[in-house]
Amino acid sequence: MSSLAFPCRSSPLTPASTSVTPPVPASPCINIRRSRQAANRHFHRLAASTRNSPRTVAMAATAAAAPVISPKENLPPILTSTSEPPPLFDGTTRLYVAYHCPYAQRAWIARNYKGLQDNIKIVAIDLADRPAWYKEKVYPGNKVPSLEHNNQVKGESLDLVKYIDSNFDGPALLPDDPEKKQFAEELLVYTDAFSKAAYSSITSKGDVSEETVAALDKIEAALGKFTDGPFFLGQFSLVDIAYAPFIERFQIFFSGIKNYDITKGRPNLQKFVEEVNKIDAYTQTKLDPQFLLEQTKKRLGIE
Repeated sequence: MSSLAFPCRSSPLTPASTSVTPPVPASPCINIRRSRQAANRHFHRLAASTRNSPRTVAMAATAAAAPVISPKENLPPILTSTSEPPPLFDGTTRLYVAYHCPYAQRAWIARNYKGLQDNIKIVAIDLADRPAWYKEKVYPGNKVPSLEHNNQVKGESLDLVKYIDSNFDGPALLPDDPEKKQFAEELLVYTDAFSKAAYSSITSKGDVSEETVAALDKIEAALGKFTDGPFFLGQFSLVDIAYAPFIERFQIFFSGIKNYDITKGRPNLQKFVEEVNKIDAYTQTKLDPQFLLEQTKKRLGIE
């Protein structure tokens, strides 16, 4: 899939720089930090060379890696340009991610939902300080997510969600119902247009645009098509995985930047948010909302 918005590439909103192993927390959060001074220097250096773009807002990043809420596994350290590669193509299946990246979050959720934590190992990449070997030896596209499996490496988040669903054991992420399958494809095609429409209001100085309202209303209507559950296809599916990381971010950004509640007057969307936050496979990948908001406001120059 072509990512019209928010590809996981290095920018003031995407970096996650640290080589420190994430500690096992006493509280439900993992915090991966570096000094404030170093983070600020790194941020301003990157900001000088990168413009605001719909390609970067969802990353809400910093030179320190994002805190993760309620992880159920010990997350590996983030690999930088000075890190050695894992033993590539040794038969281990690896999912390359950045902890803050909503695209990588999709594949991460799919892996978790199917119970593949022991079968697919997470490898975290620092997008601000990428190891050269990642592009040269793993994935020439030099983006995340990518999946190393059966001596091949595949990329593109939605393709990977489908691949994980088709090639690994675990709960199916797509129902058998032909009508639901067709609707799923329509919604997957719309993901980039939705993100672009929502982003357009975040960077504008005015009110939330009609384009954004229409996009949110389309999501509200889509969530009401099937009545056998609160999700896009009724029951939880790969469509919810595709949208959840972005709805997560837009709810935070619109509330904190525009004082606009994306769920107000949209009961289906409100129910979706409530129910998806009951799914461990998703919540195990979530970021601290305040972290996302603060970094996005910094990126957009908002006090």
